[in-house]
Amino acid sequence: MFSFSLFHKAFNNVVYNRVVNIKRVGNVILAVKDLDKSVEFYHNIMGLPIKNQRRSWVDLGQSGALLSLHPASLTAKHLGTSLENGIVIGFLVGDVKSAVEELKAKGVTIYRDIIDRESGKNAIVLDPDEYMVSLFEPIFADKEQQTSGYHGFTPV
Repeated sequence: MFSFSLFHKAFNNVVYNRVVNIKRVGNVILAVKDLDKSVEFYHNIMGLPIKNQRRSWVDLGQSGALLSLHPASLTAKHLGTSLENGIVIGFLVGDVKSAVEELKAKGVTIYRDIIDRESGKNAIVLDPDEYMVSLFEPIFADKEQQTSGYHGFTPV
């Protein structure tokens, strides 16, 4: 028996999923009020290495997707802190508790303190533009994947 819904689903998978052919995320672009303050936060406080830097554009990161900063419009309204419709940048950390303590000591605003989830521990801090930065310490089902002895921003 012919099922239109199965045909429609198969058709969408064949036709629409092949149009763009995305390989991976290249970068996340943030429009920032003060490029120098944002570079200070993401490079010196958070520890992301600068990959490329031009007068009005800075790429941070080593591999995978880059975090790219560029000056925001001076006239557009800025909205940064909304879990429902804002931007959240997520970083995996080795130990979220020590990462939060380290950031508190550096004067970073803690937007939401550490909460335990089924998949791991999570906290949210704010960058200089009040963009939310999620720090996530995952709990892996395979304990061999879980790091031990790492603190702060060390890799998971």
